[in-house]
Amino acid sequence: MAQKLKIMALGGLNEIGKNLYVYEYGKDILVVDCGMGFPDEDMYGIDVVIPDITYLIENKDRVRGIVLTHGHEDHIGAMPYVMRKLDCPVYATRLTAGLVRLKLEEHGLADKVKLITRSAGDVFKVGLFQIEFVHVNHSIPDSIAVAIKTPIGNVIHTGDFKIDLTPIEGGVFDFTRFAELGKEGVLALLSDSTNVERTGYSDSERHVGQSMDKLFQGCDKRIIVTTFASNVHRIQQIIDCAARYKRKVGITGRSMENVIKMAVEEGYMNIPKGVLVEMNKLNSLPVSKTVIITTGSQGESMSALYRMAFSEHRQVKIGAGDRVIMSASAIPGNERQVTKVIDELFYKGVEVIYDRSMDIHVSGHACQQEQMTMMALTKPRFFIPVHGEHRMLCRHAELAQDMGIPASNVVVAGIGDVIEVTPKTIKKNGTIPSGRTLVDGEIEGGVQNIVMRDRQHLAQDGMIVIIMTMSSQDGSMISDPEIITRGFVYVKDNADLMEEMLRVVEESIESCERQHITDWAGIKGKVKTNLSGYLYKATRRSPMILPVIMEV
Repeated sequence: MAQKLKIMALGGLNEIGKNLYVYEYGKDILVVDCGMGFPDEDMYGIDVVIPDITYLIENKDRVRGIVLTHGHEDHIGAMPYVMRKLDCPVYATRLTAGLVRLKLEEHGLADKVKLITRSAGDVFKVGLFQIEFVHVNHSIPDSIAVAIKTPIGNVIHTGDFKIDLTPIEGGVFDFTRFAELGKEGVLALLSDSTNVERTGYSDSERHVGQSMDKLFQGCDKRIIVTTFASNVHRIQQIIDCAARYKRKVGITGRSMENVIKMAVEEGYMNIPKGVLVEMNKLNSLPVSKTVIITTGSQGESMSALYRMAFSEHRQVKIGAGDRVIMSASAIPGNERQVTKVIDELFYKGVEVIYDRSMDIHVSGHACQQEQMTMMALTKPRFFIPVHGEHRMLCRHAELAQDMGIPASNVVVAGIGDVIEVTPKTIKKNGTIPSGRTLVDGEIEGGVQNIVMRDRQHLAQDGMIVIIMTMSSQDGSMISDPEIITRGFVYVKDNADLMEEMLRVVEESIESCERQHITDWAGIKGKVKTNLSGYLYKATRRSPMILPVIMEV
């Protein structure tokens, strides 16, 4: 009797980001992608959100390898954190491997991870799984779909894809191989759902280059362009425009600098001689002869564009003589941060180009007709929509049914769901540990939900510290209590409230004496309860209250 293929997602379902998919057959586990996500606005102090990999850690002796579809952060960003806990080879195309290597070097892991480079068309074994890389188009070179041959049938995991008939580099989407796989028989298709709400086809990356040319032509301002650091084709087109209009180019933003350096070394970019200059030399040139390519397309607070907008950048002072081109769309959840940066640029008199009608950004994800083309080519028996928020997954499931796949053969799953596939059936059966791990600086996983609740509480209502100096012999008060507030009220403007708070604290201590409550925990509990009740009635706020007893 054939065993069941289990497919599980630890990220990438009901969300945009932190893609990580697990394929399990018998004693072998294959991981596809290993991404990070952006923190929500109420995740105070959190830098990165990564998948909870408890299940992989518990079964690390069975993990045969990790396969990466492309080099975007939501597919490789968690690699340094995951590879501290797993010991398995990693397979990726050349550019993706280069980007992963940069990340591993930053974390001191480059020598500890076996990173194996493969190309589109390569076929290789990972445990009992036979893997084939199939070329697709996306907004980063060297993107691939993964064809996974299992003992019960072939599975295709598309990764992020689009069909670009006029790509900048790397060739057209591999129609032929997908059609051949369809003829061989595809048991299950897992497909990118990001743009399922858009009809038609996604535009070609070449349209961006044409739009850029129009924005450069006749412009007498300094041009500042922000885009994703990993969008090598976009950066190449910006540099080509600059060279065409005799402008010098400066690069700012560490990730942008690292990616360009690596892309040039690996042959993915060709920068005309003399076009690229150091940022400190750019300022001595006429503004009409300069271009700056920068990070910050998502409004990240530490990015170069953010620092320019808020006058914190050491080398670039931005103002009315500048044209800023936002050549990226906001990732869902980042809209407010992006708007904040755009508004600040407008305050400074900057001309900001961010309208989609200008064709300064095209999506790297398939729209409905491309998704239908993928289904038509591969003819899968079962369909699992991935990489999208819940409404996107549901819409993609409807699209699959429109293409003739029975509703019983389509599964919309959530993170942690176990999907069991046999040659004739597919169903959800149980769950595995899942969720998110929060990274705060160098602290990984130590920021649990209770810590986040405390941070949110402090942000919303502030904190009050009550310092009580008491005798260690009889528990009597030696001096008046002292109250310190942070993020609650401005003390000088609320003297009456402070006096009332002191009164409540003193009465609480006196009440403890009358009731013969002498243990410190009991006294602190009484003070906290009474003061909390008073403050909510008086202010309708519930600040965090920390009673402290100084024993003398």
